[in-house]
Amino acid sequence: MKGREFYQEPNFESGVPSRNFGHCQEENFEYLIRPRYGVGLHMTLFSFTTRASRVRPASKLFVPQYHIQSHGGSHPPGYKDVKVVQKPEAWFVKVVCTLFLYSQPLSDRSLGYLSKHLSPLIELQVVKWLNDPALGLKFFEFSRVKFNITHSFWTYTLLMRSLCNMGLHESAKLVFDYARIDRHLPDDTIVGFIISSFARAGDFGMAKKLLAEIQSDEVGIDIFALNNLLNMMIKQNKLEEAVSLYKENLGLNFNPDNWTFNILILGLCKARQVDKAFEFFNDMWIFGCFPDILTYNTIIGGLCRANEVDRGHELLNEIRLRDDCSPDVVTYTSVISGYCKLGKMGKASALLNEMINSGTVPSAVTFNVLIDGFGKVGDMLSAKSMYEKMASFGCIADVVTFTSLIDGYCRNGDVNRSLQLWNTMKVRNISPNVYTFSIIINALCKENRLHEARELLKELTCTNIVPKPFIFNPVIDGFCKSGNLDEANLIVVEMKEKKCYPDKVTYTILIIGHCMKGRMLEAIGIFDKMLSVGCVPDDFAVHSLVSCLFKAGMPNEASRVSTISSLDNNIPLRINRVVPVAA
Repeated sequence: MKGREFYQEPNFESGVPSRNFGHCQEENFEYLIRPRYGVGLHMTLFSFTTRASRVRPASKLFVPQYHIQSHGGSHPPGYKDVKVVQKPEAWFVKVVCTLFLYSQPLSDRSLGYLSKHLSPLIELQVVKWLNDPALGLKFFEFSRVKFNITHSFWTYTLLMRSLCNMGLHESAKLVFDYARIDRHLPDDTIVGFIISSFARAGDFGMAKKLLAEIQSDEVGIDIFALNNLLNMMIKQNKLEEAVSLYKENLGLNFNPDNWTFNILILGLCKARQVDKAFEFFNDMWIFGCFPDILTYNTIIGGLCRANEVDRGHELLNEIRLRDDCSPDVVTYTSVISGYCKLGKMGKASALLNEMINSGTVPSAVTFNVLIDGFGKVGDMLSAKSMYEKMASFGCIADVVTFTSLIDGYCRNGDVNRSLQLWNTMKVRNISPNVYTFSIIINALCKENRLHEARELLKELTCTNIVPKPFIFNPVIDGFCKSGNLDEANLIVVEMKEKKCYPDKVTYTILIIGHCMKGRMLEAIGIFDKMLSVGCVPDDFAVHSLVSCLFKAGMPNEASRVSTISSLDNNIPLRINRVVPVAA
């Protein structure tokens, strides 16, 4: 007691009976604090002196029991200090935690005392105070065995949630099993949380088992939890399992909603199983569900990716006839994109006009797919027209817009116009992406403008873009064909510095390039390096190298290459001793 304003000179009457048992010494101290300001306090302290361990000295733990004795009168000025004393449970919780952590095993007398005073509420507070799911579970099992106490619903819920959050899913399942045994069945919210937690950890088998156990207990499962499980299964490429789970649960108090169907339709469309997606689409009405714009957009997108654009267009027209649903920018853009990929630019343009006339404002994505489509069919006048029209609809040209235009001009052989657009991007502070670099570098190499392409490669290495081998390969091939192998090898070194490693095409280019210059030992070294990194050479590379080795008078090496290649590829090599590549 340190409340000096309240008790300046407290008078104590105490009796101190003492007993020794086991590893603890138990002492009872009774104090009667004489009343002042109308309040008296009777306090009994049970102290336990814990056994000293190798790393911790013996300590004395006090379990206080307070009894406020009211003698009338007004509350004292420092009455707020008494509120701490009015909650002995908080002190008792700390004592229980300390005994559990540092005084194992407890003596029979200690166990008896705790057995009398522990309650489900106290145990819940102990689990909270331990602030460690693993320790909480140990105390949970300890008190369950030693004191035969039925834990509260909230203790089970707290442990299951905290164990799942810590990734201790097996322990969470153990608590779940205890809850079922004690008939403390968790509600649909906690069940959904546990199932989702198992699914996030990739343990879909346990998630489905948990779902089956809950249903056998006739506990309703939250539709949100099941939908979440289906969604995560599909994201983990377990589409067939997700469809099976859906069908298994149809007759078990499970009524699918729009989200259920949208999840399954999306998964099937991404897997290009559009016909199966249509089966779910047609079943929606059976369960009182109606396709919304998300459903339509998903299945229209799936149809267009499968090149069934006309069917997608028919669905778009179906939406326009509905009163509760209208096509949006995604709907129109999906069908327009489908027509662009098929090169049907007339239909794509007509649909754009229909879209605008219906009051739906096209987005930058809409214009980008049209610009790309016109560029691929070589109609750069229409592509440029679409580019100029963007601003009137509030759309800003981005890196995709410029990349599509650059690609179109490069396809038409107008590399200089592409370079002008490249400079325009710089002026507008639009950073090129990996495909912008690839397109223009490849076009420059085709025109044998290797030094310009080389400068762009140097510019690429100064960006944060993670390059791919297909960007470097045209330049390496160009320098190899021009006989500048040293520059080609230097580019390979720069590739590796950017964590971009040669692929099969890179190795093939280098092997043939060194063979053409008669640098056979280096060509063999590149071939061996190719094999050592697990890159299997193709027929063309092997035949070229073997023929050059025979021509260079190295039959033993030619035989070795042939043998290794036939073992790796399991294909017979028909070796032509006449060199098929020009020197």
